[in-house]
Amino acid sequence: MMQTTNVACLGLYEKALPANLSWPQRLAIAAELGFDFVEMSIDEQPARQQRLDWDRSQRLAFIQARLDSGVTVPSLCLSAHRRDPFGSADVATRERARVLLIKALDLAVDLGIRNIQLAGYDVYYEPADRHSRARFIEGMQWAVAQAGRAQVMLSVEVMDTPFINSISKWRDIARHVNSPWFTVYPDLGNLSAWGNDIAAELALDIGSITAIHLKDTIAVGPGSAGQFRDVPFGEGCVDFAHAFSVLNTLGYRGPYLLEMWAREDGQDKQRIAQAKAWIEQQMISGGIAC
Repeated sequence: MMQTTNVACLGLYEKALPANLSWPQRLAIAAELGFDFVEMSIDEQPARQQRLDWDRSQRLAFIQARLDSGVTVPSLCLSAHRRDPFGSADVATRERARVLLIKALDLAVDLGIRNIQLAGYDVYYEPADRHSRARFIEGMQWAVAQAGRAQVMLSVEVMDTPFINSISKWRDIARHVNSPWFTVYPDLGNLSAWGNDIAAELALDIGSITAIHLKDTIAVGPGSAGQFRDVPFGEGCVDFAHAFSVLNTLGYRGPYLLEMWAREDGQDKQRIAQAKAWIEQQMISGGIAC
């Protein structure tokens, strides 16, 4: 019997390109390189958080740039919660977390963004315990109510810390949240670095995966904290061809995102093109057309 071919939708993380680019420039480069979409980032940096307060003219300008480029922006990485997490012991910090989410949902509705990626941290800059976990769950229960009203998905990324470093651990949280607006955004690099059984993890809840990050990593092990970013593709621990084969067999048909970080040395575009060609070859090896 002939195996079904998964035709991949491949996007580029905004931070792979220099930060000083305008949106028309950023989208034009993504189109030139052959990407289907770009994922926006709103992180801890004030310059990116200012987007949450864009006025009507700025939002319209973004929409025009997106339409002119032919490249979509369907998702937003809201990593700003690393500084202001839902699991914080500080009431004011938790309130800032809520404000960030409400503003992000408002921006998403206006810009046509359908998926907000949340970092799977209960806390980051303060100690984690059972109380921070409980506060995080409470925050997610509140968050999905807002997301449902806005009709925007919240997808939790599998992360570089033990709190949610597998789909299994996301599932432990999800059973308390119990909402169709609360899904998982696996990062193949993070999943691999923690020594997870990739096939078993992906099969565990394939119906709840809304997008997949692609990056290479160095594994966590005895005497090694691992490396979770800036590992050249092919030099880390991720067996991409195997992962793509598993995803193809499971019938995954969602988007893939190439996650890289710009070095701002004039060679970023070339590195992205090389990484894209390499990852597309791995997709082909796994039975996925791109």
